[in-house]
Amino acid sequence: MRMQLKKNLTPLLALTILAIGTAVQAADATGTWGWTRPGRNGGADQKITLKLKADGEKLTGTLSSPGRDGQTTETAIAEGKVKGEEISFTVTREFNGNKMVSKYNGKVSADAIKGKIESERNGQPQSRDWEAKRSDEKK
Repeated sequence: MRMQLKKNLTPLLALTILAIGTAVQAADATGTWGWTRPGRNGGADQKITLKLKADGEKLTGTLSSPGRDGQTTETAIAEGKVKGEEISFTVTREFNGNKMVSKYNGKVSADAIKGKIESERNGQPQSRDWEAKRSDEKK
């Protein structure tokens, strides 16, 4: 009886361990992500591209967006972190000698990142939603 019980529990235990391990596994933020934001003053939408590389809890990458002169500006992310499905990083840009820091937070799923961008404009805190989709480009 005891041997039969042990044989029946072994596959169940293995499945339980596999399920727990899968549930805890972090979503993969590594890859190329994209979204659009409305253009300034009713202008055309702007395409934003985010290239990320996760290494454990460290996140590195670049954010590319149209600059004020129409040329694409590529900016390295800083303070990048991964914790489970959650990511965070900052992007610092400089306009006319003024630094503007945007703090990105998001939750990664298989093919999307959804979160908030926080910044400050004219001394006032700003917050807006962002949602990026994984592109077809290779990681």
